[in-house]
Amino acid sequence: MNGWLWTATVLLAAGFGPVVWAVSTGPVGRRVVAQNFGTSAVCLVMLLLAQGYQRPSYTDLALVLAVLGPVGTLVYARLLADDLSPHPPHTDALTVAAALATTAVVVAVCAAAGPGRAMVKLLVTGALLVAGNVIASRAVSGGYRNAEATSHG
Repeated sequence: MNGWLWTATVLLAAGFGPVVWAVSTGPVGRRVVAQNFGTSAVCLVMLLLAQGYQRPSYTDLALVLAVLGPVGTLVYARLLADDLSPHPPHTDALTVAAALATTAVVVAVCAAAGPGRAMVKLLVTGALLVAGNVIASRAVSGGYRNAEATSHG
């Protein structure tokens, strides 16, 4: 087992266990936030596995997940807006944690991959993951509903 696979295992165990627990229990707000964070964790695990197994196709899966994961969170935020409005969840800490973890993993994998097409794909995946996580977290925490209400009112 190399360092990439070891890191992926640790991230999966430390990040995904709490996510499964939070998605299966508690209020709706916590479940949606956990789903959003789980998408980020699985995407990072896919990037680490791609490097550990030398399988570029795993990077493609991470890229697709980086696009579709936040979109799924936005759909949940829209459909559950009435349930989330009274007490919107606080997402700042998890958003910062996901952004820092994404940056660390993407920089490490980019350094290992070296310059070229693979590095560009990794950077795009990282940028999409961070941007999507920030946008989805803001939507779940009610930031866009408040801005929408002040612009119409």
